[in-house]
Amino acid sequence: MLTLRAATLADIDAMWALRTRAVRIGCAGHYPAGVVETWSAAPVPRSYPGLVASGGAVIAQEQGTMLGYAIVDLIAGEVDAVFADPAAGGRGIGKTMLAALERMALQRSCTRLYLSASLNAVAFYRAAGFVVLRNAVYAHPCGIALDCVEMEKHLPAAG
Repeated sequence: MLTLRAATLADIDAMWALRTRAVRIGCAGHYPAGVVETWSAAPVPRSYPGLVASGGAVIAQEQGTMLGYAIVDLIAGEVDAVFADPAAGGRGIGKTMLAALERMALQRSCTRLYLSASLNAVAFYRAAGFVVLRNAVYAHPCGIALDCVEMEKHLPAAG
């Protein structure tokens, strides 16, 4: 059975390894091979320890095996990552984790989430209620320019 738990600093390396697999497999048909290779080889962002320590990261697991992770900046309302293991695709893991991020944001009185979606993830976020704001180019810290789609979702105000 799939369970969610808060991510810890000790999870970051495994999270990043999962992300690297997801980028290599999920983004391959949407970006040039050289871009995917450079992107997937990027190191863990310096922001990850702070985001994890702030309580804004969840791990999806089954029988102790990590099947995905998701991170939200609970101050800014920015969804930083939603990655499911490609071997476990189609099981609703991403949807479950994104719903958890939304609940976390609402608990912090955040009424809007926003993100820069990779091209392969736009349909996923649309299905979750995010709307397209504009096409954009993300200047990735590893030195590449990634086509992306800026999206947002307004959350219901806490009653």
